Formats: sequence, structure tokens, C-alpha cells
Amino acid sequence: MPLDATLDTASLSGGSLLLAWQLKGKRVLVVGGGNVASGRIESVLVADALVTLIAPRSGLHKMTEQLLETTDRMTYHDRVFAGPPDLEGVDMVLTAIDDVDTSRAICELCRARRIPVNVADIPPLCDFYFGSQIRTGPLQIMISTNGQSPKLAALLSKRIEAVLPENVGDAVTKVGQLRGKLRERAPGVGGEVGKRRMRWMVDVCTAWDLEDLAMLDDTMMEKLLNDGWEYNRVPRVQEVAGERKANGTAAARPPAAKPANPFLGHIAGFLLGVACTAIALLARRA
Repeated sequence: MPLDATLDTASLSGGSLLLAWQLKGKRVLVVGGGNVASGRIESVLVADALVTLIAPRSGLHKMTEQLLETTDRMTYHDRVFAGPPDLEGVDMVLTAIDDVDTSRAICELCRARRIPVNVADIPPLCDFYFGSQIRTGPLQIMISTNGQSPKLAALLSKRIEAVLPENVGDAVTKVGQLRGKLRERAPGVGGEVGKRRMRWMVDVCTAWDLEDLAMLDDTMMEKLLNDGWEYNRVPRVQEVAGERKANGTAAARPPAAKPANPFLGHIAGFLLGVACTAIALLARRA
């Protein structure tokens, strides 16, 4: 916000804090085995969580059955929720059952133990919401309506996914690899070296197109570091890629789909810009 802008105090309430929750190695309890539960399970498995599932086998969704057969990060109990003992050592609880009274009871037990809980279809009982998500490689985009309209969030998600370049995930991956090589060459946390790393990575991400970042390989990264980082400059793509760029071997950006709904199209176009600049923002962590 510009320093001379007038603060809109009405905008300081009514929202949620959107975070990237790190669940690797954390224990997540899921109560319920139906369609909603299967989606929840998939989401937390993607985040490398350890899942404990409590649900009668007779009601298990096919996707949930497949997940139980294909991952070793799930523990399954063929029964209903048994009370406080099921919450021992749990870091997060997700309920997706058609029993409002039991859902409320589980929520109360979680609140008493300060365990974050999400109760499907009962927003007031949720400490957090599951938004509609887009995932391509390491890039994740979440659309949240703060529990107001999940259907609209899903529609927006599809529109945004349709206009994202196919190689945006590859670009993020390659930037991460370049960032790792730079940290090996110029180690240290904070200080002038850290600030210089951040500035240089941001300059690379803003000077090169997504297609150019996506085609980076080990040889190009080394040349970029040797001819760029060492001299505190950002070489042009042609200097690093040589004939590859001249011959047009870089992946071309697919034409953007034109949304039928003007409102959704406006939102999708805006968030596409956000997704593209996320690569530059990632570099700030260097």
C-alpha cells in the first residue's frame, strides 16, 4: 500500500489468513471415508503427512481404498471414532461424516486440546478451510472464498488452470535448482551475501521469460552462474542458451483460453499474472 493511501479499515476484517501449511511428518487424523474424506486425504498426503483414517470399511470411497493400498503413510482403523484416545499425538483433525452431533463433539475435544480441526460442511466449526487448488509441479495456487462459495472457487480454479502456461511448473522447478546451486557457490544466511543472492535471483526471474527459465539445464545454469553471478550481471538468454534459443527449441507458451464468463476471465487473468510473478517471489527466499 502506498504511504499516502487512505487505509480502508473495513478491509481489515472478514477474511482468512492463507498459509502454506508444512505437514511433512505430522500426524493427521481423518474421521470418515466417503468422497469428501478421500479428497482431504489426498490433499494432506501430497503435503507428506502421516494419515490415520478412522471409518467403517463399508463406507470407504474407491479412491480411499486405492490410497490405502498404494501408500505406506496411512494407518487404517475399521471402526467409528472412539473418543479422546484417538486424539493422542495428533497434529490435525479432519472430519467428514454425516453425523452432526459426533462432528461437534470431535470439534470440542480438539478445541480443548488446541488441535486444529476442519469439520466438513460446518464452517463455524472450522479452524481452517480447504480451498480449490491448482498444482503443477511445485507451484500451488489456492482459491478460497472463506467458506462462502466452494462451487465458485472451483469454477475460478478451472479458469485459471486453463490459462496457465504448460511449463510454469518446470520454470519453478528450474529456478529452485538454480537457487540451490547459487547457495552452494555463495553460502551463508543473511548479511550482504544473502542480500546479493536475493537481488540477483530476482533479476534473473524478471529478465527471463517463463519459457526460458523452463529450459534451463545444468550446463546453462553453470554458465549463468559463471557469466552472471560472478560478474554481478544477468546475461541475456542467447548468451547462455546459444543455438538452442536461436533455433527456437524452447517450449512455446500455449495460447490462452478465452473465458466465456467476463467476471471469471478478469479474475483468471489477474491471477495468471500472480502465478507468473510467484517465480520471482520465490527467489526472495534465496
